[in-house]
Amino acid sequence: MLAPGFWDDQRVARRLAREAEGLREELTLWRELTTAARDLGELFELAESEADQGLQDEVSAKAALLESDFEKARTSLLFSGEYADADAVVTLQAGAGGTEACDWTAILLRAYMRWAERHSFATEIVDSTEGEGAGYRSVVLEIRGRNAFGWLRAERGVHRLVRISPFDGQKRRQTTFAMFEVIPEVEDGAEVTLNWDEIRVDTYRSSGAGGQHVNKTESAVRLTHLPTNSVVSSQNQRSQMQNRETAERMLRGKLIELKIRAREDELARVRGETISAGWGNQIRSYVLHPYQMVKDHRTGSQTSDTVGVLDGDFDALILAELERVSTGAPLAGGSVDEE
Repeated sequence: MLAPGFWDDQRVARRLAREAEGLREELTLWRELTTAARDLGELFELAESEADQGLQDEVSAKAALLESDFEKARTSLLFSGEYADADAVVTLQAGAGGTEACDWTAILLRAYMRWAERHSFATEIVDSTEGEGAGYRSVVLEIRGRNAFGWLRAERGVHRLVRISPFDGQKRRQTTFAMFEVIPEVEDGAEVTLNWDEIRVDTYRSSGAGGQHVNKTESAVRLTHLPTNSVVSSQNQRSQMQNRETAERMLRGKLIELKIRAREDELARVRGETISAGWGNQIRSYVLHPYQMVKDHRTGSQTSDTVGVLDGDFDALILAELERVSTGAPLAGGSVDEE
């Protein structure tokens, strides 16, 4: 039998190895950029002194490439916030709209799993509640990779879909919503210590994958933090011990996220921002009819490549919001067609 905490130890080791590799890559990148800039400066001086047009053209081409490489490296600076380098636990929850909303949640789940794949991140569904007929009422997705939480914190809020519903026999245009929440996955002892006198532990039979025993034993675990009414659950691990360890990590992340949100809300209040990530205040709209448009209402960023976005090509939209937050720029506001 595995010793208690074995899975946490394995996760700590993987995370430390990933962080070390990432730091080595960043250090190497910035050293290479510094060397390239110095060499380009010397080449520019030579081209100017000799009035060599061919050499000047070469300098211009290399300068363009260096600028592109610098912008890529600069992106890494957007992930300097608290727990930005942590793994992420994403919760997608269907809004009002029945089957249509549940299907939209499933579409978003696929999109974020494809996004993770594009970044070579690992994913695992740790809990889910299926919708009636299609999709999910809610689903919890673990995304493991360096800066996963740093990326996905920009996606927190309500996502709005406008399309001709495949579930409407009259082919009417439908609008539905799904809530995206994300917390950092943190290890034991990281800032928050769980007080078990304040936590209710429930076990129940899992309905997810995990082997023949999964529906025969109470392997699923739900933890409720009574002071904050925060609820987390895990059911897709093979044993109750593994599900409990997963739920404990999620609960620590949830409590840390509450602290982060309190600080962000206070900063937004000082800035005079009134739009919150609540129902009726969508952060992004995905319009598939009568035209093709994805628009982020916080930054004004938009694209007509709805197929690409729903296949996981979120980076431009995410980076625009991270840039807005890092520079303290105001919310763009505005909306797409509400009809």
